[in-house]
Amino acid sequence: MKKEYDLIVVGMGPSSIFLAYELIQNKKAHNILLIDEGKPVEKRKCPIEEIGKCVKCKPFCNITSGFSGAGAFSDGKLSLYDKEDDDIHIGGELHKYIGVEETKKLIDYADSIYLKFGADEKLEGVEHKEEIDKLKRKSAKEDISLISIPIRHLGTEKSHEIYKCIEKYLEDNNIEMKYETIVEDLIIKENKAIGVYIKDANSEHKEELYGKKIVLAVGRKGADWLVSMCDKHKIKTEPGTVDIGIRYELKDEVMKDVNKYLYEGKFIGYPGPFKDKVRTFCQNPSGFVSSEVYDNNLTMVNGHSYKDKKSTNTNLAILVSHNFKYPFDKPIDYGKNIAKNLNELGNSNVLVQRLGDIYRGKRTWEEELKTNDVIPTLKSAVAGDITFAIGYRTMTDILQFIRALDKVIEGFADPCNLLYAPEIKFYSNKVSIDKKFETSVNNLYCIGDGGGMTRGLMMASAAGIKMARNLID
Repeated sequence: MKKEYDLIVVGMGPSSIFLAYELIQNKKAHNILLIDEGKPVEKRKCPIEEIGKCVKCKPFCNITSGFSGAGAFSDGKLSLYDKEDDDIHIGGELHKYIGVEETKKLIDYADSIYLKFGADEKLEGVEHKEEIDKLKRKSAKEDISLISIPIRHLGTEKSHEIYKCIEKYLEDNNIEMKYETIVEDLIIKENKAIGVYIKDANSEHKEELYGKKIVLAVGRKGADWLVSMCDKHKIKTEPGTVDIGIRYELKDEVMKDVNKYLYEGKFIGYPGPFKDKVRTFCQNPSGFVSSEVYDNNLTMVNGHSYKDKKSTNTNLAILVSHNFKYPFDKPIDYGKNIAKNLNELGNSNVLVQRLGDIYRGKRTWEEELKTNDVIPTLKSAVAGDITFAIGYRTMTDILQFIRALDKVIEGFADPCNLLYAPEIKFYSNKVSIDKKFETSVNNLYCIGDGGGMTRGLMMASAAGIKMARNLID
C-alpha cells in the first residue's frame, strides 16, 4: 500500500518549522510529513571546535543540514524591521508577494513565537538613536547606506535550545519528521505534483511517498538540488542573484561603536568603477569564524556569535551581488566554480589572507598569522592568496568598499585584518511563484531562502506562517 500524506514538506529549516507550527495552531496539522537530509537538532554537533579541523561529517554537514537549517547554526539573529519605514530592506522579497504591512504583522507574530520558546527579550539597535543617526550621516558622506533595524540575538548555542523546544512541540503534536533522508526526485504527473522519491542517506533503501500538496523549503543548502528539479521538470524560474564575497575579521575595539549601538551594522554601497551592490551581512561581535560543508564537499566560511562564549574579534561577511544576463544563466555554477578553486588552494579548507598582504601583492604565510595583530578564530583556515580565485571585479568591489567604510569606521582597513574565503550565498535560482507561493506545477509550492524568496531566519519563519495560511485558505 502506498503511503499518502496531506502535505509533504522538503526541508526542515525555519520556513518549514513555522509552516508546521501554524498548521498546529489552526488544528490543520493532520497527516503531515517533513523531510530533511540532516539530523535532529540535538544531534547536530560540529567537531571542529574540539579537534580544530573540518572532518566532512557524513552523510551531510551538521552545520548546513538538519532540523532548524543552516542559518540557525551561524549566529542566531532575528532581523525585525523599522516601524517608521514604509518599506522592508532586509530579509528578502516576501513583502513583494504579500505587501509590506502584512509582512510586518507576520514578523511580529513570528517574533512572538520565538519569545514563547525562550528567545531573549532584549532587542539590539533600539536604544541609541542619536548615535545611530550620526553613523548614518557619516556613512552617507561616503555613499554608503546604513540600514538600522531592531535585532533579537538568540546566540548560536541558545538557538539550539530554542529549536529543540520547537522540535519537541512538533513531535508532541504528531508532525512526522524523517531525518537523514534524501529526496531524490519529485513525482509529477500531467504538470501536477503528487509525491517524492526518497532514499535513506545511510543505506540503499528507497521509497515512494505521495502527497496532496508538496512544499519545497530547502534553504540555501538545497539551492543546487532545486536547480536540478526545476531543469528536469520544467518548473519556471527567473534570473537570480549570487552573492560572492569573503568573511572579514577584525578587532572588537575597531567595531565597538557599531557593536554597541546596532549590534549588527547593515552597510550597503555601490563602489566604483563597477557600481555593483556590496553589503555587510551576518555581523558577529566577539564572535568566531566557522566553516561549513555543502554538496560535493565544497567548504564555505561563515560566522558564529554565542551568548556566553566570547572572543576579542568581530567578524562579518562582505558580499558582492552578481546578476548575469544572456547568454549565461547559471549563477550557482559560477559561484561553485569559485568555491572549488579556493578550496583547492586551501587543500579543501577555507583560505585566509591578511588585507595588507593583498595590497602588497603577496600571499599570507602561516608564520605571519601567528604574530599578526588580529589572531584568526578559525584555526582550520589555511593561509594563502584568495586573489588567485576570486575574480578581479569581485575583489575590486570588496577592496573599494573596505576603503570607503574605513572612513566611517576607523581601522576597518587595517592591514592586519583578515579575509576568509569563500563566502557565497546560493539563492540564485529564483523560482517563479504566484501570490499563494504555488509554482508553475500544480500543487507544488516553494518558500524560504533556497527558492530566492527570503534571506535569513526571521523572514523565512514568516514565509512559513504565510504558507500555512495559504494552504488553509
